[in-house]
Amino acid sequence: MEVEGSLKRSNKQAESFEKIGASFQMTVRDHVHRTMRNAILAGRFAAGEKVNERNLAEQFGVSTTPIKEALRQLETEGLVEALPRRGVVIRFDSSWAEEMILARAALESMIAHLAAKRIDEKGRAELLAVAERMKEATASGDADCLVELNETFHEHIHKSSQCGYLAKLIERQQFYDASIRRVIHLDPTERQKSLEEHAAIAGAIASGDADGAERLMRDHVVRSGETYLGIVFGKQEDI
Repeated sequence: MEVEGSLKRSNKQAESFEKIGASFQMTVRDHVHRTMRNAILAGRFAAGEKVNERNLAEQFGVSTTPIKEALRQLETEGLVEALPRRGVVIRFDSSWAEEMILARAALESMIAHLAAKRIDEKGRAELLAVAERMKEATASGDADCLVELNETFHEHIHKSSQCGYLAKLIERQQFYDASIRRVIHLDPTERQKSLEEHAAIAGAIASGDADGAERLMRDHVVRSGETYLGIVFGKQEDI
């Protein structure tokens, strides 16, 4: 993929994190946690790398307290680990990413299965409308629009499934951030594959084909996950 070079880890360490404005509505800890989580999942830190809390505090423009709080939250997610006499190190690697992808595939596929059973007329119309907008954005090559529509597409499926427990579980399996999604959608071949898969999923759910929706969603998440692994870790083999 011609855009893969933009995500090489060697260039990511030099990037600074955005300072937090006074009017920011999220808590400082939540902002640091979200930003750090996205950076780790995007491969900006190598597995085993020590996290420098003071440097991070300077980059974010905050004290070390919210940095420490965010790192503790990341540790509960398994992305970092506090080691005696070493401090906090990055735990996330390609193997961990593969497990997250498979976990997400299992959860998303079951949610799609239930959505096909529970979707109402309003939900069906909304889902098909999003799929149509994805077709238009794919034709125009609008990667930013596709990133937004992708999130909207899955949100509609989650809503139609009426799942509370499964939807909560899947929050920790979101391994993409907007920058990764955008890089993926900059590739014309990937855009077309993604469109075809989303259209098939929408069709299965709209027609009430629960087993088909489950299978199609699982295949889609695994395949897109393999693309992610190729971009971030250079892994080409199938999961």
